[in-house]
Amino acid sequence: MRTRAIFAALLTSLVVVLSACGGGGATNATAGQGFVAGDGSIVLLDPNQRVAAPDFTGTTLTDENFALADHRGEVIAINVWASWCGPCRAEAPALEAVWTQNRAAGFLMLGLDTRDSLAAAQGFVKTYAITFPSVVDTDGQIQLLFGDSLPPQAIPSTVIVDKQGRVAARILGPTSQSTLQGLIDSLLAESS
Repeated sequence: MRTRAIFAALLTSLVVVLSACGGGGATNATAGQGFVAGDGSIVLLDPNQRVAAPDFTGTTLTDENFALADHRGEVIAINVWASWCGPCRAEAPALEAVWTQNRAAGFLMLGLDTRDSLAAAQGFVKTYAITFPSVVDTDGQIQLLFGDSLPPQAIPSTVIVDKQGRVAARILGPTSQSTLQGLIDSLLAESS
């Protein structure tokens, strides 16, 4: 009888701990960091469900002008990141690898640096040898423009725009090179 009571108490404790860790998927806040962690979900929309990506402009970390409209006809992965984000650091080499392998195939990797200082963001890019451009989105206003499609609801998140300029896919949370490459391959293979 006592063994069953101990087992029941342990099982109840485990359920409470697991439900606290789950926290409703994309709403987990990482201790003290003030950002929302992604749940790892991946969405790839059928072409007939896609809506136009917001036609945003911005300034890159290297003080150049960027306009999404200038990249029509390319598949564009827009990765929301920040220098203080541990999962962003972990996925940085995978993003750079996908960029390096696909840039000649009509693909653009674009960072969207959020809630960061310019010096910290530039340091991150240098530390991780990032060669793709990143647009400064200090207050998250560019991210909000994706509200009618697949908004990047976590840091990091990756939103992928197809060749026709429509939001086609989203990854909430950090991604791997193989996951991102699979989505990019699928979208590059679509006819224009």
